[in-house]
Amino acid sequence: MSARTLGSAASGTLPSPAPDRTPAGNGATRTGPAACPPGMQLAQGSYCPEVEHTCKAWMDPPPYQNLRCSVYAPTARCTKPRVEKRVCVDREEHIDAGETLPTVSVSFVDAKATCAKEGKRLCKEDEWQFACEGEDMRPYPYGFNRDSSACNIDQTKLGTIGNLRDLRAPATAYERCLSPFGVHNMTGNVDEWVERDGAHPSVLHGGWWLPGRNRCRATTAEHGPDYTAKQVGFRCCKDAAP
Repeated sequence: MSARTLGSAASGTLPSPAPDRTPAGNGATRTGPAACPPGMQLAQGSYCPEVEHTCKAWMDPPPYQNLRCSVYAPTARCTKPRVEKRVCVDREEHIDAGETLPTVSVSFVDAKATCAKEGKRLCKEDEWQFACEGEDMRPYPYGFNRDSSACNIDQTKLGTIGNLRDLRAPATAYERCLSPFGVHNMTGNVDEWVERDGAHPSVLHGGWWLPGRNRCRATTAEHGPDYTAKQVGFRCCKDAAP
C-alpha cells in the first residue's frame, strides 16, 4: 500500500506490466443508484498495492527537493498484482451537523466511533488510496501534474508554531479537487485518519493546507490513536450494497 517516487534521472516512460489496465476514467460510470447511501460515492475497480511514479520536475530546493512534485510522468507502474475493490466512500470530509467546515481536532479513536454511530466505519488505508487515485494510479486525485489552485494546498501564511492559522475551506470551495470516483478534497484541506492493518493502525493520509506532499499515497504514520491537531480530520467508508 505504498508508492515509490523516482527522480527525473529515471526513464521518463515506465513500461506497464501485465497487471496494469486501461484507466477507468470517471468512476461515476460504474455507480449504481442503490450501491451507496446518499452523500457517498462508489469506488469500484482494480487497486494496485504498490505503485512507482516518476517525478519529472520537483518544486523545492534542497534539502526539500523530494517533497513536492509539480510534474509526474503520465504513466504509473504497478509492481504487485492488482486487487478488486468495491466500497462506498464519503464524498466530503466529515462535517459536524450545522457546520460548513470539516471536523478537526479529532483522534483516531473518536473518528472510528463517529463513523460507527453513523452506520459506517473508518476507511481502510487501501480503500482510501484507491478512492483518491483511481485505477490509473494518479498521484493527485485530479491527475499527474500538481495544481495549487485545484485543492486547498500550498498555503503559505500558516501562522507560528503553537498558533496555527485555521485555513480550512468549505466543501464547495474547491470544486476541481475531485477524484476519478467523484470523491472531494482527498488531498489538502485536512489530513484524514485511515485504518492500517497491523499493530499500528492509526495513519493519516492526504495532507492538509500547507505546502507539503499532498498526494494520494503520502502517509504520516508516527501518531498514536489519541493524537489530535487543528489540521486533522477524517471521512467514513461503508461496504457497498451487492
